[in-house]
Amino acid sequence: MNTSPSPSPAIVSLGEPLIEFNRPKDGDGRTWLQGFGGDSQNAAIAAIRQGATAGYLTSLGQDWMGDAFLDLWKSEGLDASRVERHPTAPTGVSFVTHSAAGHKFDYLRKNSAASLMTPQGLARDYIAGATFFHLSAIGQAISDTARATCDAAIDAARAAGVKVSYDTNLRLRLWDLDTARRKIDETIARCDIALPSLDDSQQLTGLTEAEAIADYYLKLGAPMVALKMGAEGSLIATAAKRHRLPPHKVNALDATGAGDTFDGSFLARLLEGDDPETAGRYANVAAALSTTGYGAVGPIPRKEAVLAVLKRG
Repeated sequence: MNTSPSPSPAIVSLGEPLIEFNRPKDGDGRTWLQGFGGDSQNAAIAAIRQGATAGYLTSLGQDWMGDAFLDLWKSEGLDASRVERHPTAPTGVSFVTHSAAGHKFDYLRKNSAASLMTPQGLARDYIAGATFFHLSAIGQAISDTARATCDAAIDAARAAGVKVSYDTNLRLRLWDLDTARRKIDETIARCDIALPSLDDSQQLTGLTEAEAIADYYLKLGAPMVALKMGAEGSLIATAAKRHRLPPHKVNALDATGAGDTFDGSFLARLLEGDDPETAGRYANVAAALSTTGYGAVGPIPRKEAVLAVLKRG
């Protein structure tokens, strides 16, 4: 582990990065594109490409995959100064396939380096120096010790007055629905910005309508809810105001990283001083543009591309 102190970036994200193998739906069925995934690191890279500073907390294996992530993060400007390397556990892997029903994930992540993270190794001072701390339910679901680490990280953020943003990303292969509901509701009550998606929220809450879902999460205690609705756009809600934002239409190929791109872009624009509605409109466009290529990280647009679309109206 690199223990040399470094100043905290504006956004600190925590979770599990995954080496990604993506099988294009227009391919021969045997060719896989190697890329990078993991929702919390996708969000951090999205934020950087919109002009924010971001850093990542995780554990990587001592393998070529861990090395590849460090190379990626260096090229993107993502601060990895507090990233750990586990001596024996591997870096996790995801496989993405596509069908008429959308994209599907399969994983090789049991006992991955990130799943073995513990609160004892958490860089609390690094979190305390940020403006936003970002995590997702996947980071909580990969193991009991990772869940405890996420809880400790939220404690550190709240104690320092750092705003917590939270994506409810639901993976029922990692935990059962009842456990997910309890933990996600508990975390929503402790976050400042809730970033749920419509399909996950329908499973988690039993509600179907976007407005009712926003009400549910606001009542739990989240001051702001940015509900991602895919082809229907997004709903940005606070106790005082609501904005139903239309989608930006594109020829979508792969939505693997769209929600994560929304998250990182939304936070980046809030850091720039945008109000929630303006930040949501920007994030809608960024998320849409991220679906025009394959993979979670590669197609994430940069600030100039998003602004060009917004300028055209």
